[in-house]
Amino acid sequence: MAADSMEIDDSLYSRQRYVLGDRAMHQMAQSSVFLSGMGGLGIEIALCFVAVQAVTLHDTKQCETWDLGCNFFIRKEDVLSQRRRVEVVCPRVAELNPYVHVDISSSALDDNTDLSFLRKYQCVILTEARLNLQKRVNDFCHSQQPPIRFIGCDAYGICVRVFCDFGDEFEVSDPTGEEPKEIFIQNITQDNPGVVTCMDNQPHGLQTGQSVIFREVGGMVELNGTTQQVSVLSPHSFAIRDTSLLQPYAHGGFFVLVKTPKTYRFETLEQQLCDPQVLIPDFSKPEAPLQIHAAMLALETFQEQHSRLPNVGCLQDADVLLKLTEEVNATLKNKLYLDAVEVVRPLQALATEEFFPRGDRYDGLRACIGESMCLELHKLRVFMVGCGAIGCEMLKNFALLGVGLAKSSGEVSIVLFSSVSHRKKPKSTTAAEATCEINPDLQVEAHLNKVCPATENIYNDSFYSSLNLVVTALDNVEARRYVDSRCVSNQRPLLDSGTMGTKGHTEIIVPNLTESYNSHRDPPEEEIPFCTLKSFPSVIEHTIQWARDKFENAFVHKPSLYNSFWQTHSSAEVVLQRMQTGESLEGSFQVIKLLSRRPSRWEQCITVARLKFEKYFKRKALQLLHSFPLDTRLKDGSLFWQSPKRPPTPIEFDLKDSLHFTFIVSTARLFAGIYNISYTEKDLSEETVARILATVKIPQYSPSEKVSRSTDESAKKPDQMKMPVSSEEEREAIVQLEEAIATDRGLQMSPLQFEKDDDSNGHMDFVTSASALRATMYSIEPADRLKTKRIAGKIIPAIATATAAVAGLVALELIKVVGGYEFESFKNCFFNLAIPVIVLTEPAIVKRTLIRNNIYFSIWDCWTIFGHEDFTLSEFMNAVREKYGIEPTMVVHGVKMLYVPVMPGHSKRLKLT
Repeated sequence: MAADSMEIDDSLYSRQRYVLGDRAMHQMAQSSVFLSGMGGLGIEIALCFVAVQAVTLHDTKQCETWDLGCNFFIRKEDVLSQRRRVEVVCPRVAELNPYVHVDISSSALDDNTDLSFLRKYQCVILTEARLNLQKRVNDFCHSQQPPIRFIGCDAYGICVRVFCDFGDEFEVSDPTGEEPKEIFIQNITQDNPGVVTCMDNQPHGLQTGQSVIFREVGGMVELNGTTQQVSVLSPHSFAIRDTSLLQPYAHGGFFVLVKTPKTYRFETLEQQLCDPQVLIPDFSKPEAPLQIHAAMLALETFQEQHSRLPNVGCLQDADVLLKLTEEVNATLKNKLYLDAVEVVRPLQALATEEFFPRGDRYDGLRACIGESMCLELHKLRVFMVGCGAIGCEMLKNFALLGVGLAKSSGEVSIVLFSSVSHRKKPKSTTAAEATCEINPDLQVEAHLNKVCPATENIYNDSFYSSLNLVVTALDNVEARRYVDSRCVSNQRPLLDSGTMGTKGHTEIIVPNLTESYNSHRDPPEEEIPFCTLKSFPSVIEHTIQWARDKFENAFVHKPSLYNSFWQTHSSAEVVLQRMQTGESLEGSFQVIKLLSRRPSRWEQCITVARLKFEKYFKRKALQLLHSFPLDTRLKDGSLFWQSPKRPPTPIEFDLKDSLHFTFIVSTARLFAGIYNISYTEKDLSEETVARILATVKIPQYSPSEKVSRSTDESAKKPDQMKMPVSSEEEREAIVQLEEAIATDRGLQMSPLQFEKDDDSNGHMDFVTSASALRATMYSIEPADRLKTKRIAGKIIPAIATATAAVAGLVALELIKVVGGYEFESFKNCFFNLAIPVIVLTEPAIVKRTLIRNNIYFSIWDCWTIFGHEDFTLSEFMNAVREKYGIEPTMVVHGVKMLYVPVMPGHSKRLKLT
């Protein structure tokens, strides 16, 4: 995003833009950030500043071998040549985004530094800084007008802390980050207070004290456009002000939550150390944040006294630190403390030498988990199935952890579903190359296949048996369920994660310990009823889906059917002869239609587009209003046209209306695409289009009675309402076929593939304009291109912070799985960084079903019977009886009944092999 033009580059920022909104994006584009400390923590933070105006990277240290285990931008040659860390990482950070100006500073930043240079920054972040320096810089930032936002953070092995001070008055315009929904109204009482009930018991999701705005209320019209504070009565109803003097409620209407800005007051680090409060992310150990707080303050004191950190494995240093910790007594508010003590094995179980440094890139990791665990990580064989952002974060963590080293016979196999990257290579190949740049010792195998039932010949049981664990970074439930089922059947652990904007989750699935992903069912996605899409849209999502369906039907489905017909009937001459004799051919319905209306020139594409406009946005409305006049009433006497149904208004075509022009041009371009018709830039001009449209004759239209007044009729499927092919269309199709044969013109069409991210192809122009026109026709507020793109393209909003968080959490659980840790050690996580909420919980324990005595089974159990070449069904049942002590009553395989005693003839099957 260029700060001077304030234009947001959606090719780079679209997913982040959906999370933060344009206001925040523009504020960031005018902000400069000072980031100190280019260790592992600092470089992770640097990746998050992809939308600011400028970043200054500050650091005074040289590259060390230790850095290779946490800073993914530092290479072995940088260590050998003793380069400064900041000089190494600066160009690599800068190349991530050409819009962000990145510079460096290696000047000393200590208790004697003049801090006035910080005034040009809007945010200052310190990592690897001593507490006294953090307090001094924080006080300076807090005292400025406006205050400079200050963040101080540290990572010490398995413990981290973050402190934020955004000033005395920090306004948050959207406290939740959730998009408000339109909720339709069932009733509003004429009372004091008035009680609003939601239609169809839909939950309103409100909290007492929030405000809503009313729209399109019938009868009690005084409420329309007003903002009312609510008092929640139930999940489906709430009270507002006195409505006893208003007109009685008649019908319809909806309300929308009004976002109310909230102002927060932040205290300085000095104040928080004196009078702190605490945030608890893991309620299984509520004491942990205070303990970490005390330990880190003690660590600060230790450094002041000894001018160093405690030595790894030194019991004397540990005793000193423990005594210092016991002297600290404080709690906290502006800080987040997080730990992963579960990854550390009890010291008595390991020799002290396990943690000693060995002068390689894994010294930092070794100090946390020991040499034995590092070796286990090196031997790991991992299969990672992912789609992009999270998957790449996972790979970066694998490289830093040394997961899957070639010399240890380990391997990381990756499948990234997206086919191409910015380098015109498969994403999995590009990701593998980038991972090996971070750690050349890794063995990374890039796969180009999709993981699904169709590829089980590749990803078969033998493949899964060769793995230690599976990691998924998928964006849909169906794919997760499939991979989970393969892991369960092959007894393999699965680490799953996902993000949605500022939200994220991780789930750990361990054989014989936890439930699987399929053990719980997410609520199914709501599907829009066909009749709603076809005739009765009520919200913008309906019109966007309608436009998306029109694209799919006209430019993907029909051309594909057409091509399939000609693959079946390869001889055009034979088809022509059979059509001329009146013979009906399977699939000929669409072929005749498409042949009879086939354009051959750009002018005809414009004509087709103009007729589509007339059909979609005028005739459809006229037909509906003819079938269901505005005064139509249902059997109970209520109006047919009331919320959520909206009566349509026919749209008269106006070329001067930019929306109408965009629809015509984009539709014509798409038809030209499927029929392989060329056009020039001049053909797209308003002058040329106007000239062509002036010659188009719009047939007179008279609404018919073909649509029944029964509302059930509108729910019929499309193929039940097809009109027969007219004789004129048949004749025109024959003419087109004769012409194609005579001129040797190809009969194939070119189906399109919807591509939302290419602004030059006209796809989003069509969907946006068609949706907005339909919305206008039904008095629905149209959506802009950005929102339309998100809904039509099913884009999942994403920001780098949430992505990095889930990847880090998964890495912690991976260590526990490899170490064979106890059930109590594993943690699932849900977080929402917008609120903020972080909740760590134990996974759901596997359910075991008692058969009898001490025989149980769970989803993980696989009972194996070893037979021989002539093994009969009877011998199989006897073997089960002898091995497990249970009496088989029937034998089934999937849905097939192999042996059921009461079924005729089944007793003869006992002798079969």
